[in-house]
Amino acid sequence: MTSTDVPYALTRQGVVMAPLPGDPNEAEGVLNPASGRTPDGRLYLLPRLVAEGNVSRVGLAKVMLDDGVPTGVLRRGIVFAPDAGFERGTSNAGVEDPRVTWVPSLGLHLMTYVAYGPLGPRLALAVSEDLSTWLRLGPVHFEYQPDLDIDLNLFPNKDAVFFPEPVPGPDGELAYAMLHRPMWDLGWIRDGEGTHLPAGVTDDRPGIWISYAPAALVERDVAALTHQARHRLVAMSEYPFEELKIGAGPAPIRVDEGWLLIHHGVSGAMAEGWEPQQRVNYAAGAMLLDPADPARVLARTPEPLMSPETADEREGLVPNVVFPTAIEEVDGVRYVFYGMADSKIGVARLDRLG
Repeated sequence: MTSTDVPYALTRQGVVMAPLPGDPNEAEGVLNPASGRTPDGRLYLLPRLVAEGNVSRVGLAKVMLDDGVPTGVLRRGIVFAPDAGFERGTSNAGVEDPRVTWVPSLGLHLMTYVAYGPLGPRLALAVSEDLSTWLRLGPVHFEYQPDLDIDLNLFPNKDAVFFPEPVPGPDGELAYAMLHRPMWDLGWIRDGEGTHLPAGVTDDRPGIWISYAPAALVERDVAALTHQARHRLVAMSEYPFEELKIGAGPAPIRVDEGWLLIHHGVSGAMAEGWEPQQRVNYAAGAMLLDPADPARVLARTPEPLMSPETADEREGLVPNVVFPTAIEEVDGVRYVFYGMADSKIGVARLDRLG
């Protein structure tokens, strides 16, 4: 496989958002944004704002354009905070790393986010019509699947994002599908518990999974999105730039070759527990998923599309991080927004080669 199997490239455009000096809500960084358009068509980011003590909230920031290129933002305040009990623990709290997908068939923005609650990171969902007012649907529940021989609800999970339209499920039925990234080590909750793997999985590195909610049920009641079933493994780490783990980035976009998924890959050495990592490298890769079966990878990049190179990507709370989380089109050009060293937000142009 060569990089031409996924004929896309990323080109840096610069920093679009950095912490506002003196703002306590941004004292530990602005990073990993979601994105979307309001009903009047204006483009916004929904950045993760990290306050002192590692408490995350979701802000709203209008994207400023210069000749069609995102160059900065105008802040519009906080639109989502850890106000629900499942988003808070005794000594921690946060709503982290939002991903937002506009789903025309539902007329809603779907926001997946990490609720940093009593038992660590768990996935949760909220919906909005305007990006400002969000309705919590609650934590995601993963239906028990006997052939996996585990309960996915036991495990911390991150990097969840929905496809923007119904896709074929394993049985051919149309479904709203969610990519996500379970983590199998339960030693964080009970000393000595260690790693538990699904039946048939022998690699304990976190990879990308897919789960489904039947379209007919969701279109009757959007809360059905919180009940995910028919879980399947999509992809594991394969190449050096992703030797430790991989995770989904922005919502997949439909291109001529299939579903284009920009993902992140992690290499280096992981520290124990949930402390900020200092010896890892996060890079952006890409894969193409089969439109007829989005659990099937058609091609993927053996080398990253973008690795930490600039000072903003190499120096920050977590050094050496390029973490893509949003894609938007402006005047026919696609732009990828990404976290820089867990401290700032950058933007890169996404181009098709050839």
